[in-house]
Amino acid sequence: MNTKIEIYGVKAVKRPKISASKKLDLTGESGQQIVKSETKLVLRTHKRTFEKLADM
Repeated sequence: MNTKIEIYGVKAVKRPKISASKKLDLTGESGQQIVKSETKLVLRTHKRTFEKLADM
């Protein structure tokens, strides 16, 4: 446990270990939000590219 933060008056809390997985669940409301936000980011980042593709 990390006791370095106790110097500042914050009590250290034991947290469970969560193993990483490569599976991403996009079902449900939270999955839809992930897809929407990533789509907006891609469209904003590559705006000219999509405009060129639309004009082909």
